[in-house]
Parts: sequence; structure tokens; C-alpha cells
Amino acid sequence: MKNEDRPGISRRQFLSNSMVATAAVAAFPYVMTRPAFGAEGTEGIRLGVIGTGNQGRGHLNQELVYKNVVAICDVDDKMLAEGRKRIEDKTKRTPATYKDYRIMLEKENLDAVLICTPDHWHALQTIDACAAGKHVYVEKPMALTISETQLMLKAARKYNVVVQNGSMQRSMSGFREACEYARNEYLGEVKMVRVGLPGVNYNQPFRPNTNPPPELDYDMWLGPAPWRPYNQNHVHYNFRFFWDFAGGQMANWGAHHLDIAQWGLGMDESGPVQISARCEYDPQKRYEVPSWFEIDYRYANGARIICGQSQRDGTTFEGQDGTLWVNRGKIQCSVKGVLGTPLKEDELHLYKSTNHHQDWYNCILAGPDADGKYKKPICDVEIGHHSTTVCNLGNIACRTGRTIKWDPVKEEIIDDKEAAWYLGYEYRAPWKLPTL
Repeated sequence: MKNEDRPGISRRQFLSNSMVATAAVAAFPYVMTRPAFGAEGTEGIRLGVIGTGNQGRGHLNQELVYKNVVAICDVDDKMLAEGRKRIEDKTKRTPATYKDYRIMLEKENLDAVLICTPDHWHALQTIDACAAGKHVYVEKPMALTISETQLMLKAARKYNVVVQNGSMQRSMSGFREACEYARNEYLGEVKMVRVGLPGVNYNQPFRPNTNPPPELDYDMWLGPAPWRPYNQNHVHYNFRFFWDFAGGQMANWGAHHLDIAQWGLGMDESGPVQISARCEYDPQKRYEVPSWFEIDYRYANGARIICGQSQRDGTTFEGQDGTLWVNRGKIQCSVKGVLGTPLKEDELHLYKSTNHHQDWYNCILAGPDADGKYKKPICDVEIGHHSTTVCNLGNIACRTGRTIKWDPVKEEIIDDKEAAWYLGYEYRAPWKLPTL
């Protein structure tokens, strides 16, 4: 099936709707068959990459990515040129280049896209890609707000595409093993998880606002975010320390370690019911997010997560019989004989993935089942939604200074209109999220 044969929308409709429409942009669900994949010079899936900055270039270093890339997009000409050179050096092919992801989605015969832009762009780009019939890998945290991740989940299901969230620790064996031991009560019943996150790594001197550099389309970089004058300290990596664009280390590293805490507690489809916070901020006000925080999450079943810089880096499960700590490449357990013990056949075995990109590809290439649905990847959009929600609820508790009551079934903040205001925000005109 060629791209032009897929059920969907015209170029004019797509470019208009992703900016201003509030209605759904495609009339029919999209189903891809295996013969659609591949092109000369690629390894089977025609991939477009949106965002070729630090994180994007990290993906482009991965063989499973660069061998499949046919197009890249970035609003910064220097970043775009670096991404193009990286593909050329590794594959001897020159990818198509774009500054507007909507044009890339419309013009390129893509099977999938990998989104590595700042957090405030994740939702709209993911939803537009889903509507255009593309499978999506979207970096963590999945989006800036809870209302956005709710819509991303709806879009993935409506358009029947595979959406992998980039919390790739789920594809690292140590984290899976730790969660399996916790879930199977090798530590006894686990009611406490401690999550340690790094502190703010913002080391910029004060800089005044200036005109943006000529290589950067700053208005497009801002996109749906509120207008603010250009400042070198606000863009590229440093965006994550300003509320309009990201959620600090709570969203950055919390999307990794809190995701593992949720997995180990068996809460992938749920979340906490009460969230409280203690926070400190930079006295010089160089950035907006907390410089230090401790978040206390309480779950309906009595489980608890304490998250912040005062905890040991990584995720620590505390059971009745002992503790298990896991971080990248490291795992320790106080209960003798647990580590290395194979699970019994009748015990809970969690989804096994050894590579986050390959797992995503496998789900795509397997094609739809008899019911026309794709297999969900290890960090499916719904899991990403719930884990990112935990991060965002922690930030809401910080920003309000109050204990937040959360209904994880209705996904509503209870009896606090001011706190509920942080669930979403109005996009800067003319950008709008579609109504699904």
C-alpha cells in the first residue's frame, strides 16, 4: 500500500487542521500491511525523525535508527545540518530535510516517526503523526500536561498505530528483573518505593533577551507555548527548567525512575490518590522549576512512593523482608539469594524487551491481528500516559503548595479548581489541539 493510497486527509486539510482545526482529521482508522515497509537503502521501515538536537542525535547514533531514516526535521538549521551529516557519514545516503514537521508528514512516504523535540511539542506532533497514519516513538516525558497525554492515548487508539514512549529503562534487563522480584514478593509485600532523582544541572550565567540567531525559527520553536522573548538560556537543553516548555527533573528523570516504580507496584493502569510536596527554588530565580523537592505519593492500596533528591538515585523497593535497589547497570538486594534466582513458570513474568527501538519495530512489522489491532509495545502510549501523569501530579503539588487529591479512574483532581488549572493549557494561536 503506498502512502497516497492510505485512508486519511489531503495536504491542504492536514496542514490546516494541525494548526487551527478542532475536529478529527481523518475519517477512517489506518491499517498498514507489511509490504508497505521499506525502500531502497533502508532496513525495512521508512523513518522520519523530528528533532535533531542532543537527544535526537543520540537516537541517530543507534544503528536501528540511522539505517531506517529517510527524512529529518528541525527548526534550527545548525541542528538539522548536524543530523544530516550524521546520517550521511553512517549510511552514505542523504536524508530529506525539513523545518516544518507537517510538511515532512505530508510529503514523505513514511511508515513511522521518532519525536525528540522539547516536551511542549510532543503532544501535537504525536497526534498529527497518528492522524497521518504514522507509528510513533515519542521521547519521555510523553507530554507537558495531563490533558495532552490523555489526547495522545485517544489518538493512538483512534488511528490504530503503535506508539512507544521513550522510557527505555523498561528495555533494560535489570529494571525488569527488579520489578519481577517485587511483584512476585521476593522481598515480601512491597508497600514503599523510594525514587531518587538528580538535581538541577542548570549552570548558565545571567543573559539578557536578544533577537534569535538567524539559523533558528524561534516562532516555530515556541509553537503552542506562550510567547516570551528569545533568550539563549531558555532553548535547546535548558528548556527543561522553564514551566512553559517542560517540568524539570521531575519530568525528565522522573519519567524514567517513577515509571519503574509504577511497573514494580503493578500500577501501569492506575496512579496515586494523594500527592503532597516539599520544594525549594533557586534564590537567584535563574530558572523556574524546583531546585530541590520531595514528593509523597499515596496509593489506594496503601502503597507509597517518596521521590526526590533526598533519596538514593534510582528506584528502591522496600518489602517486609528487605530491600531491592536498581539503577542503570546496577542492582542490589538485601534479601540473600534473590538476585539470579530464575522465576518459576507459574510466577508473574513481565513483558521482555532487550531494545526499545527493536521492540517498537517488532510491533509494527508484525502487523495487525485478526481484530485489526497492533500488539502494544513495552512502554505503550497508555503506560506512558500514566507514568507521565505521576510526574505531572508531583509538579502540580509543587506549584500549588497543597496536597492534591487525584481520582485515577476518572483522571480528575478532586475539589481544587486552582490545581485543576494545571491539567492543561490553552495553546498559543493559531495552534490548537484537535478534538478527538
